[in-house]
Amino acid sequence: MFYDKQDEKNKRIYKLYLKASASLSRLFSDSEIPFLHYRAAENIFCFAFDAENLARDDIAVDAKKDMLGIGIKTFLHNGGNTLQKIAEFNRLRSEFENKSPGEIALKAAELRNYRLDVAKELHGLENFIYHCITREAGRLNIVEENMDYINLEHISDIRRSRNTVLFTDGINEYSFSLSKHTLFKRFTANNIMDTVDVEIIENPFEMLADCIPKGRNIEESEIGKTQPVYRKKYIYLPLYAPSDPNMHPALKSGLNQWNAGGRERHSDEVYIPVPAWIHKVFPDFFPKSNKTVFSLHLPNGKVLKASMCQQGRKGLMSNPNKALGRWLLRDVLRLPEGTLVTRKVLDASGIDSVRVEKIGEYEYKIDFASTGSYEKFKSTFEQ
Repeated sequence: MFYDKQDEKNKRIYKLYLKASASLSRLFSDSEIPFLHYRAAENIFCFAFDAENLARDDIAVDAKKDMLGIGIKTFLHNGGNTLQKIAEFNRLRSEFENKSPGEIALKAAELRNYRLDVAKELHGLENFIYHCITREAGRLNIVEENMDYINLEHISDIRRSRNTVLFTDGINEYSFSLSKHTLFKRFTANNIMDTVDVEIIENPFEMLADCIPKGRNIEESEIGKTQPVYRKKYIYLPLYAPSDPNMHPALKSGLNQWNAGGRERHSDEVYIPVPAWIHKVFPDFFPKSNKTVFSLHLPNGKVLKASMCQQGRKGLMSNPNKALGRWLLRDVLRLPEGTLVTRKVLDASGIDSVRVEKIGEYEYKIDFASTGSYEKFKSTFEQ
């Protein structure tokens, strides 16, 4: 596993930060069981072990270390036996309607495996594990177990109980909620690798108040008097037609540019749509000319040459054009040549946006983002 191979210094730092965060549990709960927010667990893990934080992408894994994908979870120990969410398919409800329990189990398993494939190709991963922090009165437990593909050929013991379909693949037990369209996996949490004793601070508010700089008059605070200023050098772009009310990809442009007429086109010819408002709100983010070439760093470590394209710089493409399409359509989405990118394809992958970060004058990083990321980003700047 991962944890037992880490340097003792890193493990001490990890446990110290977990202990500190959990000691503030009274900010959220009166329980004697420590509270640990899942985002805090992810951030602490990545800080202590110098792992790449992928949690914002909301893909199958939360962190990457070398070629290992790591899903980070925190939950009540509950005797070491609990069901925890591992995937959501809310936008694929139609895939499960009017289906038998066996068909539902197989579809959920296929979609889960596909998302593991997407994560593997996106970030150049070879293996996956779950790193779990289970919580019980007075302490945290560090537990790890394999993150397995679901064995489609060995799905068995399928049974339906009201709005839930239960099944196993002979290795793990799963539960699919028909009301939430969410897949759960049973975690046994019986392989405790380390523990962290936690003493909950009874009045964390008083302690936090001492952290406020002396001489600061809270009543004269300027909080809320000014509008937030956007300073981060990143944006989100849609993988669908930004003008389509149902967020469907265009049939002959964007990721389906290869399907456009007018001339013979390569099957990997694509561009990523750049809505006009992006250039208005962030006028200096992208180069102002389609002739300017810049570097585009992929999450798997490869670097492409890229530029803006189309009238009004309404697209982001690679040079050669087919390089971006080969990575996006073939490596990540695993689509056969000649297959249109549809809304269903995006929903199955769990991603419909990309995050582009400007890291230098002519240097950019691109990464996939979970469904809804672009719309959420856009709403921040709408009047």
